[in-house]
Amino acid sequence: MTPPYQEADATGLPEEDRGLLKRWVAEGGPRAIRAAVVLLAAQGLRNAEIARRLDVSRQTVGHWRQRFDASGMAGLRERPRPGRPAIIDEAEVITRTVLAPDGGGASREVARELGYSHTAVAAIRRRWRVTPGNATVPVVPTRPPLPEAEVWVLGLYLDTHRALLLVGTRPAAHERRRGGSPGADVIAAVDAAVEAAVKVPPSPAPDPARGQGMLAGYLGEARRRHPGASLHAITLWDTGKGGPPPERRAGVVHHALPARTTWRTFLRAVVGLDCTRHPESSHRVYLDLAAALRAYADRTGADRERPPVRWLREPIATHFAGASRAGGDQRRESWGGANQIDLGSFNECVVIEAVRLAGTITRGEISHRTGLTQQSVSRICRSLLRRGILVEDDRRQATSGKPRTPVRLRGDAGHALGIHVDPEVLTAVVVDLDGTIVRSRTEPVAQTASPDQLVDHVARLGRGVLDAAGGAVRPGGFLGIGVATPGPVDVASGTVLDPPLLSVWRDVPLLYMLKDRFRCPIVMEKDSSAAAVGERWIGRDRRARDFVYLYLGTGVGAGLFLNGDIHRGVSANAGEFGQLCAVALERVGADGRPEILPECNPPVSVPGTAARLGMALGPRAAHDPRAAHRVVSAAAGAGDPVAGKAVRHVAGAIGRGALSLVDLLDIDLIVLGGPFFTDGVADLYTDEISRIVNDFPTARRLRRVDVERSVLSREAAAVGAASTIFHATFTPRLAGRPAPTRR
Repeated sequence: MTPPYQEADATGLPEEDRGLLKRWVAEGGPRAIRAAVVLLAAQGLRNAEIARRLDVSRQTVGHWRQRFDASGMAGLRERPRPGRPAIIDEAEVITRTVLAPDGGGASREVARELGYSHTAVAAIRRRWRVTPGNATVPVVPTRPPLPEAEVWVLGLYLDTHRALLLVGTRPAAHERRRGGSPGADVIAAVDAAVEAAVKVPPSPAPDPARGQGMLAGYLGEARRRHPGASLHAITLWDTGKGGPPPERRAGVVHHALPARTTWRTFLRAVVGLDCTRHPESSHRVYLDLAAALRAYADRTGADRERPPVRWLREPIATHFAGASRAGGDQRRESWGGANQIDLGSFNECVVIEAVRLAGTITRGEISHRTGLTQQSVSRICRSLLRRGILVEDDRRQATSGKPRTPVRLRGDAGHALGIHVDPEVLTAVVVDLDGTIVRSRTEPVAQTASPDQLVDHVARLGRGVLDAAGGAVRPGGFLGIGVATPGPVDVASGTVLDPPLLSVWRDVPLLYMLKDRFRCPIVMEKDSSAAAVGERWIGRDRRARDFVYLYLGTGVGAGLFLNGDIHRGVSANAGEFGQLCAVALERVGADGRPEILPECNPPVSVPGTAARLGMALGPRAAHDPRAAHRVVSAAAGAGDPVAGKAVRHVAGAIGRGALSLVDLLDIDLIVLGGPFFTDGVADLYTDEISRIVNDFPTARRLRRVDVERSVLSREAAAVGAASTIFHATFTPRLAGRPAPTRR
């Protein structure tokens, strides 16, 4: 007679799983029961009926159904280990905890998956202080233990004789549950790269003094790059043939692995902890580490010539900004630590926002707009008036009762410095709360300068503008510095990654380097996002709705202002506009990547198109794109048909990308601005883009899309950068990006 479980079948399972389960049933053995349980459950049978058919207990049926629901086929392949294992790898428990989708789950769930006792799992999690949701600061029990503080992976030294993991610690700031983590993918990439690196054949043992010197040099470089961190080197493995470790005079404490881990699972656990607690830059950082390990494994040549892996993370300005940078400019200005505007409540921000949008407004109107009681509004306004943030305007005669006295934001109550880093020019402006440019200065960029020289140039320019502003800035009214750079950027670490047309800025930790030159709050944004923030702040009630800011600079970017705040995206790089235009125009290369559209670089594409159409630009314009753009812009403004046709061609490509944004986001306002949105071409851009975004959208019958000029000047990105300081200080938000940190 055919056993009942061999009759099991199911149509609700994937074909691949169903086929494997049926094969296990046919093979018999311990997996046959597990497979039959799942197949019968997929038919909708209850546990009691499955237990009767298979002649097993209901507990057995429930156990295998739970394992399949939790882990899929892997849960059936792994036979649970009864009792407490002789050896438990603690790092394996930690990795499973921190990478769980729900933030760790219960100890029983981790124990069930790993086959460990749940009491042992709970004890390990208590010892490492790793809890569901990652709500506490972990303790890494190396020998000696790491300090009870935030742990960041800062480097890895690896050769064929030893490997050291370098971590940095600092006292934990205010703790909060972090967002989603790329940890699982990152760990897999690092794991595969380490696997390739450790397979490299051992090289002849180096001279001990030489090996010690190489490692000491690496640790010294780490000390210089991360001066504000407490550095700890954890030995993952050491054959003893690479020479003794350097003495502690390098400022690095040495540790051994925890007693109950392997080096491989420990590396996974520490990377997982770093990813889940600091997800902002983890993906890029660990993919860089994986690339360094793969390059080491793939390198050819004599073994004795193979240099070790000497990977170091770039400085993290947001977190290790407490010490001076070695070799940097040690001058300290009076523009430091001056943020005296300390808003005491969310309601104060709400009142300021209402006043800012209205320009001038009475207390009764504030109460009506915000929903706050008149008593609360009066109390908040008295406080803001006393502190000089608001000022009373001329009285208005009311239709009945006593005259009402409106209030307005006091423009000189606060100032900020905005700096825009462009591939060709640096712009610095001092702006007050009303958006008035108090002082500005623009200087060309030296294309051959090193990153240190460029950052020194930025610092000198910023100091010069601040000094020129002088008495216009009230004591205690300087709020900080906003920096706008081309994308892509890593906002979390303040690193400029790979800006187009400015290769010298690749992977430059700009924010860290600037924080070593200024003692004040500093924030960093993409230039298009900064321009959108400035448009929102300066535009007041005209921009009190969702909009997209198209920034026409050396490249075209989009700043997205949605739901009352700038939309930055997961990596703060939302608004990369060029590929959107390429896809809309079906301009895709042979490799499937969207082309880099020349139309999305106006200073080059506008004069280039005009020249192809037969317009003579003059000898100077042939070598100076900005001069060529000025020639075509002036001609277009004067009505030259060739120049006008060139501008409309470029505007048409940009309009196709804007059309995609209109359909995707369902917005009704597009703002155009930037240094190459000049008077001569402004109407041509506005008319052409307006035609496209109103004639072709799917929902064109339901809305009219306004295409308007920016309220900002040509210094839009610099003014916007300064406005990011105002936005972070005054805009009411219950959650989101914190205000700039202070040094």
